[in-house]
Amino acid sequence: MQVTRNTFNDVMVPNYNPAAMVPVRGEGSRVWDQENNEYIDFAGGIAVNVLGHCHPALTKALSEQGNKLWHLSNVFTNEPALRLASKLTNSTFAEKVYFANSGAEANEAALKLARRFSLEHFGENKDQIIAFKQGFHGRTFFTVTVGGQPAYSDGFGPKPGSIIHSEYGNLDMLRELMSENTCAVMMEPMQGEGGIIVPDPAFVKGVRDLCDQHSALLIFDEVQSGMGRTGKLFEYMNLNVTPDILTSAKSLGGGFPIGAMLTTDKIAASLKAGTHGSTYGGNPLACAVAEAVFDVVSDEALQAAVLKKEALYREHLARINEKYDVFTEIRGKGLLLGCALNEKYQGRARDFMVAANEENMMCLIAGTNVVRFAPSLVIPDEDIVEGLARFEKGIAKLVAATDSE
Repeated sequence: MQVTRNTFNDVMVPNYNPAAMVPVRGEGSRVWDQENNEYIDFAGGIAVNVLGHCHPALTKALSEQGNKLWHLSNVFTNEPALRLASKLTNSTFAEKVYFANSGAEANEAALKLARRFSLEHFGENKDQIIAFKQGFHGRTFFTVTVGGQPAYSDGFGPKPGSIIHSEYGNLDMLRELMSENTCAVMMEPMQGEGGIIVPDPAFVKGVRDLCDQHSALLIFDEVQSGMGRTGKLFEYMNLNVTPDILTSAKSLGGGFPIGAMLTTDKIAASLKAGTHGSTYGGNPLACAVAEAVFDVVSDEALQAAVLKKEALYREHLARINEKYDVFTEIRGKGLLLGCALNEKYQGRARDFMVAANEENMMCLIAGTNVVRFAPSLVIPDEDIVEGLARFEKGIAKLVAATDSE
């Protein structure tokens, strides 16, 4: 059966607006479309393809597990899930792991656990959840309401209650909002969809201290910032602030759908048998692939190389900006970077993304004013240089067209 981009319009719900080209094959940081045009991938499936496309360790794990055991349900456990959970707990603050299918599901579990824990330990009035404006935690109704972007949560009827939002980086505002009724504060230790916002470490430490003062749980959403992307296994390790609950997904599976919620023995005890679950969570295929991802990404030499690649990106982006003057700053850390557009180009991040795509480079946006890069952590330096050269060609055409208007 022959399909094209037009087939999307015929058969798919119109909640997405995909690019004109249809990718069909990938290897490393390169992707080919139906016409065999080659692209350099700085998008990484939105920070998912942490080891690029078809990494041999991942394809090997998938093939081997695919010939053993695909699915069981959680009436049983399985070896890949137990190995992966053991490696996650051995490498983090956590003592217990819950597996799901996505970041949204991991965050849903984290929020339900926080409410359940507070109910059991402090009573039914301690149910308030505080999150941050411009945050993003998923698309389930609970997580999208906690995420501080009304554009994603409005229009679906009454929202879950006892959820309020503070300003990211504003510790005084958070202090005013918190009370004895606050059961949890949920935050990204670096905001992704909200514009690649790196917080002041003092702010993050202040959030931790306020949670301790009010007996509230601190939930870190590391769905985008985790798994080596910022030069450590998880960003909380850079900040020296330990959460009570941490969520991971995206890069955790390297392209295979999986999410995880990590927490302590004491907190995990509130999710007793039957209180929460997932048909596919802990699936042997997903966990086998994620274990292979973990084995590669947990290498400290790889994590150190991430920071060197960040420096290479920043060097070339600074040169491009000196020439074209389109960015106010390059935000982010490691290989989660945001190019913030200046006043002349406000609201045009998508135009930059399309211009890059037309020059055979794939990237992302984070809001309307930030172009986002979330490439493979093992992207070769030569692909970074070539990809940015293509990006520069796209910028040159966009700037010329703008100046001629």
